[in-house]
Formats: sequence, structure tokens, C-alpha cells
Amino acid sequence: MNLWTSLLNGAFLLMQVITGLIGAYQVVLSVFGLFYRKRKIKYLPQKRFVVLVAAHNEERVIGPLIENLWEMEYPRNLFDVYVIADNCTDQTAAVARSEGAIVAERFAETERGKGYAIRWMLERLKEIHADYDAVVMFDADNLVATNFLRAMNDRLMDGDKVIQGYLDIKNPLDSWVSISMAISYWYTNRMWQLSRHHLKLASALGGTGLCIDMSLLQQLGWHATGLTEDVEFGARCVSMGVYPVWAHEAKVYDEKPITLLASLRQRLRWMQGHFNCAKQYMMPLFGASVKEGNLAKMDAAIYLFQPMRFLILFLTGFMVLFQIYVPDTSSVAVVTELLPTWFWVAINVFILIQMPLAMWLERVPWKAYLGLPLFPIFMVTWFPVTLVALFTRHNRVWQHTVHTRAIRLDDLRSR
Repeated sequence: MNLWTSLLNGAFLLMQVITGLIGAYQVVLSVFGLFYRKRKIKYLPQKRFVVLVAAHNEERVIGPLIENLWEMEYPRNLFDVYVIADNCTDQTAAVARSEGAIVAERFAETERGKGYAIRWMLERLKEIHADYDAVVMFDADNLVATNFLRAMNDRLMDGDKVIQGYLDIKNPLDSWVSISMAISYWYTNRMWQLSRHHLKLASALGGTGLCIDMSLLQQLGWHATGLTEDVEFGARCVSMGVYPVWAHEAKVYDEKPITLLASLRQRLRWMQGHFNCAKQYMMPLFGASVKEGNLAKMDAAIYLFQPMRFLILFLTGFMVLFQIYVPDTSSVAVVTELLPTWFWVAINVFILIQMPLAMWLERVPWKAYLGLPLFPIFMVTWFPVTLVALFTRHNRVWQHTVHTRAIRLDDLRSR
């Protein structure tokens, strides 16, 4: 056996160990997402919220969101809605004012993007000595379940400091791309977020539907200004021993692109930001998890290693094909048999079965199941996105995703 073959064998051995452990880990943890008991409201409204909506040229969708926010099942004197009109060249500010929001217009040649806009607004609130117990963040294209603030009030009263709401899609049936994203979200909400909540692990932050205790925010400051400010802030919280919790009953509906090209651009930005956060936080979290025997930090490090479901599907799928087509006489085949083909097939089957299972458990519209045959094709598109992001991970130029679906909450209720 020559040096090249030995190195190749070693690489495949390491790949099998990593992907095998992660695959089995995810399958085991997902079992804890099979059961859900709806949380009952325990406390009367007490916490005072500042609701922040960062918006860049969102005149088409900002109106329905603000209208929706005024319908919250929460006293109007206990929350204010601020819209950050960030470098807008349309009527976003005017529409937001007409709907009753407090509008702060920001213009900056540099430091563009949602993370910078949020930091700027938080600094303005500090300057005017605004008195709020917590900050809630939404995107301009969102719609929000009317129980959202009640749910966040309950979590804060229980002592939780960072809470992530349930992320749903407001336009799942617009195209095969949007329904594929919706299937991913339903799976993640149920088999990833809920299961980790049951196990007292840290929830992953999703960039919207996020609630943060104001005293914690003042202590930490807002330094999350990268392409994925949610991943960045979440990693920082976990590294400091603050574990975000999951509020399955508090839904936020997000608009997703309907064309493949727009989706590729959005996901490329996500992956670029994810790689940057992994570089900064993954190894410190891993080291701390080993030193402290802390599963929550280990789980957060694994999440940063790469979005787990995509890593498992691609690498284990590759292992299956490799073991099937490499002849038994090959010197490499001896190594690939470390974990047998049936193991890789079982992992993939378990994960793929979880997609429709999560949809059934979440009681999604029956038409959504029609998207399942095309879902594997959508999953394959993650490979070029992740590959390009790896080589362009130093890019920090924020790209705006255009939103046009001015859906109202009543439209969602009638689906």
C-alpha cells in the first residue's frame, strides 16, 4: 500500500467516523421531538417590549406586518413598534408611519445590513433611556401569531433570557422552491428545535421571532453584524453559558423566495455567514464542552460545524455510493467497510422519513405533501451553495432579498 492510498484510506476512515457519529446523534435526538404538550399561559402580561423591525425597501410588505402587530393579544401600553428604515429609497418609512409605527430612518454608506441597523437602533434607545424589559425582533416580510408576546412574557417571567419563536412560512405553496424550504423548516422546528428544547439544549436562533432580555442585551452588547447575525449572537450566548430556549407555541411566518436563483442567493449569504461564525466560535465551544463536560456547548459546536442535516445527507449518501461501486478487491474498500452500507442507508432513510413525519405531526396543509417528490432535488442544490460559500466565506457584503407577498394574517388563518 503506497502513501497516497494510505492517506486516502485515512481520510475516508475519518469521514465515516465523523458522519456516522453525527448521523446517529441526530437520529437519536430527533426522537425527543415526537411528543409535544402545548404550554399553558401562567402569567398575566407584565413585561414591556420594544418590537424592532429592520426594513430595507419593504414598502410592499411592511403594512400587513404592522397591522398584524397591533392585533397582539397583549396590552397596547406594554409594547412599542419601531421600524428601522435602513437606507430605504422607497416609501417604507411613510407606510410604516401611516400604520402607527415609530420610524427611525438610517442612512449609512458603510456598515450596511440588518445587524448594523439593529445595533444602531439599540444605541438610539439607550441614548433616550427607553424603559423596556425585552427586545423582540421581526423581519419586515413577517406575519406573527397574535399570542406571540404573551408567550414571550411567560418565558421571561420563568427566567429565560433568550427565546426563539417557531419559524413557519407564509407562502409555502407558491412554488416548488418555497414548499421545499417550508418542508425544511417544519422538519427543523419539530425534530431539531423541539427535541433540543426537551433535552435542555440550546435552541438555534433564526434571525426573526427572537426575544432577548434587555438586561442581558445591555450586558453583552449587540456585536452581531455579520451576514448571519442570528447564528453569531446565538453562539456568543452559548459560549457565555446562556442557552436560548424554544417557544413552539409562538409562531412567526416568513416569506421565502419562489425562484431557485433567488433562493440560491439567500442561502449563499446564510452559508457564508455560517462559515465565518464557525471559524470564530466552533473550536472554543468544542474545547469548553470537553473541559466542562457540557453537552449543550458540544451540540452548539456540532451545529456550527455545518448545518447538520445537509452534512449528513451529502456525506452519508456519498459513502453509500462509494461502498456500492468500489470493488471488494480495492485496497480502499477495506476501510469503507468500517461502517457497513446498511448503516448509511438506515441513517438516510430515518432522516428522510422524518420529513413527512414532522409534517404530519405539525398538521400542515395536505397540499404541502405534493412537494415531497421534488424535495430531494432541492436538497442537492445545497451542495453547490455550501461549496461556493466555503470559498467566498470572507465576503461580508449584505445582499437584500426582495419581498413582494403582501399576505395578511387572516389569509393564513383561512388556509
